[in-house]
Amino acid sequence: MRSKSQKTKLITYMGLGIALYVVLSFTVKIPLLARIRTEPGYIAFGVFLCLFGYPATSVGVLGCIIANLLYSGTFPIGWALGQLFIGLFCSWLFPKFKNIWAKLAIGLIAVFIGIAGIKTVTESLLFNLPLGVKLVRGLVASAADAVPFLAGILISSRIAGRAGTESDAARDQ
Repeated sequence: MRSKSQKTKLITYMGLGIALYVVLSFTVKIPLLARIRTEPGYIAFGVFLCLFGYPATSVGVLGCIIANLLYSGTFPIGWALGQLFIGLFCSWLFPKFKNIWAKLAIGLIAVFIGIAGIKTVTESLLFNLPLGVKLVRGLVASAADAVPFLAGILISSRIAGRAGTESDAARDQ
């Protein structure tokens, strides 16, 4: 069980992660298709998921919601559900594998299911859009989001390697 100071430290780290996600989301975005752009915030999401596990799901979900509200004024329910899946799936599987290649494969699968699958189906049902059209856009968006997410996983392995351990938060879980 975590002490009060450990919980406070974890909440502080998650707040910093959410802020980093939002800030990175407003940096360089490469347009790909229609309104689909790369999302650099996924770098923070990947790093924090590897280092902190389940609590870092909040980095992706809340970071995505806040960034979208600031950028377009919309609440991205499909994106938030996709981020929730990515966070829970990766947090469940990352601790089982020490190999970076396995974590990269898990991350890639999670982003494709979360964005191309969950986000696409949610938006198709909510907005009564043809699934075929949304699926093509969802696949492009998931590919665009997978690149920074995988970069975040690679960065986290370097951070953990320098510290000599996985992380304090992962060890406490």
